[in-house]
Amino acid sequence: MSRGLAALERFLSQAGFDRAPWLVVAFGSGIAAWFALPSAAHWIALCAGCALVAAAALAPWSGRDRWPYLAAALAVLPLMVAAGCLTVWARSAAVGESALARPISGVFVGRLLDVEPQPALARDRLVMAVREPGTGRALKVRINVPAEGLSSRPALGDLVRFRARLMPPAAPMLPGAYDFARTAWFKGIAASGTALGPLEVIERGDGSRGRLAALRQGLADHIRQGIGGEDRAAGRNGPEVGAGGGAGIAIALVTGDQGGIPEADAEAMRDSGLAHLLSISGLHVSAVVGAVYLLVVRVLALFPWLALRVRLPVVAAGAGALAGLGYTLLSGAEVPTVRSCIGALLVLAALALGREPLSLRMLAMAAWCVLLLWPETLMGPSFQMSFGAVLALVAVSTSAPARRLLAPRDEPVGTRALRHLAMLLLTGVVIDLALMPIGLHHFHRAGVYGALANMLAIPLTTFAVMPLLAGALLLDVVGAGWPLWWLAGRAIDLLTGIAHAFASLPHAVTTLPAAGPLPYVAFVAGALWIGIWSGRVRWLGAPLAAAGAALLALAPHPDILVSGDGRHVGIVTEGGDRVFVLRDGGEGYARDNMMELAGLEREPAALDRWPGARCNRDFCVLAMERGKGTVQVLVSRGRDAVPERALAAACDRADIVISDRWLPRSCHPRWLKVDRTMLGRTGGLAIRVDARRIHTVAAGQGEHGWWRPAEPTPCRRAASLPAQRFPAPQESGGAARGCLRSPAKPV
Repeated sequence: MSRGLAALERFLSQAGFDRAPWLVVAFGSGIAAWFALPSAAHWIALCAGCALVAAAALAPWSGRDRWPYLAAALAVLPLMVAAGCLTVWARSAAVGESALARPISGVFVGRLLDVEPQPALARDRLVMAVREPGTGRALKVRINVPAEGLSSRPALGDLVRFRARLMPPAAPMLPGAYDFARTAWFKGIAASGTALGPLEVIERGDGSRGRLAALRQGLADHIRQGIGGEDRAAGRNGPEVGAGGGAGIAIALVTGDQGGIPEADAEAMRDSGLAHLLSISGLHVSAVVGAVYLLVVRVLALFPWLALRVRLPVVAAGAGALAGLGYTLLSGAEVPTVRSCIGALLVLAALALGREPLSLRMLAMAAWCVLLLWPETLMGPSFQMSFGAVLALVAVSTSAPARRLLAPRDEPVGTRALRHLAMLLLTGVVIDLALMPIGLHHFHRAGVYGALANMLAIPLTTFAVMPLLAGALLLDVVGAGWPLWWLAGRAIDLLTGIAHAFASLPHAVTTLPAAGPLPYVAFVAGALWIGIWSGRVRWLGAPLAAAGAALLALAPHPDILVSGDGRHVGIVTEGGDRVFVLRDGGEGYARDNMMELAGLEREPAALDRWPGARCNRDFCVLAMERGKGTVQVLVSRGRDAVPERALAAACDRADIVISDRWLPRSCHPRWLKVDRTMLGRTGGLAIRVDARRIHTVAAGQGEHGWWRPAEPTPCRRAASLPAQRFPAPQESGGAARGCLRSPAKPV
């Protein structure tokens, strides 16, 4: 052990690495641990354990004089882990708001806090402050208002009366799906719903809250008129609004509002790997800041008297900082934009001080600032993909081979351009490889040709689309911006054409089923090791990252998917090439989630089309061939009460019973009974029949404030109805008996 500690101490003393990134990694690990651990007792134990390790490393008998680098690491890193855990815990306690206990409907009076126009969906999304009926508790709610309910747009701060049905924020529909309840918790939203009629403004606000929002909306309307033409801008909420994708994409690039982008264009941008262009982040902020910086430097350099007496880079950095801050406020100051603004400000500070602008220390400082203010963003794809892309960029650009490739040399201009083009392609490929597992983990799909598409789209957006939009807005001050509006529209058409072209290529999109957190954690750990270390030691993380990526790619598909309310059931074929759904209602949220979590793109089929399935109005019985045996599945599909004795007999012949009702105690399938009682405790399910494994939504929630299991329901007797309602299943081999206690009466 002594020789091992000495070798580790020697390695740390000679590595010459930057310690700041590892401190931020430890801070983020504490945040991730808070989300992963289930209860306050575990969080306290983690913090106490970290404090004990730090105290032991600083103790006189610890040998800190003999191993100073190792002792410093063991003293500081655990404290950063504890600090991350405590930071997100405090953030959760400060902003979290308990959700509604149950759905409610009625007439509400509330103060308008925020407006998100979504013209492409013919609706607006409003955030209101209301009082909970009965308790008088102040609530923040989010409602969708259809276009016909917005005869006059309310302004921020207005007091509004509206009729709506409000629901608690939805938990993930299936394991690995989007967790809106967690997002709503950290936004302080206690309910969401849809307005059931027009809104009525009963008291106008003072207008102080909505000036920036009004400016942003006015700018969006101006862009829509400039690019889409007056015929599109004539009716704010008519069906023609948002009909063209050019205006919607232009508005997204300038104001960050993506509500006007048609779904076809948005899907093409996602599948081609260009979706990051639509959300204002590092590319857009850096383009604005860089353009202002260069413009100020070049203009001021024309005045020799000023150039000899003033440090022009400092003045230009100040102007760029003001431009970045103004752009961030104008675009709504969302977390990704604020994160990008912080990074841009740090780069400007480095330029003003004559330091290296793009470094791991700058990236670590920007990440720490964001995590300190919004620690919950660590778990979202936006934070992970943006910082992952910058980390890959820094790692590639600062590596020895890249420095040799870009080193100045005496050569023709064409050769130099080819070297830079090769570096651009290499960087794009590395960033694409780094981001693909992140996209597959969060969205279960990723574009294959993202590197090539970005090579064309990023220069087009940076050097054509955004300068044309900025120039058109400036020239419109004197009414002369129409030529640039026309050019900007053609450039955006070219951008969407690139997206559609790459998205339509064969095998342009890779889809994979949900794989669980462990493979993803392994990939992230290995990728961080590769990105932060320098020299040969960085490649020690390659096996771990490769193993994590391989496990993500080889994740087995689930056999059965059951939504948290039991109303949506998907059964996947043995080859994993198609899913059969209980309710084939066409496109919708439930259908998309089923296909996404199963990792499939082929259109689903109705459950009664399963080979050999026997269905009637109340139940379906089907046989699943898995491994060496056959599994009989009984799925309820009706809402009528059924004879309990007939139900019990059908359960005895089935291996798995799935229902959105409360099943009686007499229902004893051979292996698993899934009913409303079980789903109330577990949430949605992903079942692997061959391995007898059940993945639940509840397993990843713990005792965090946004997760509340359903309360048990009292037992009731089943009503007796004549007639046999169960198709006769085939007999199959026995399996382990499993039964959950449940009320007696099916609903």
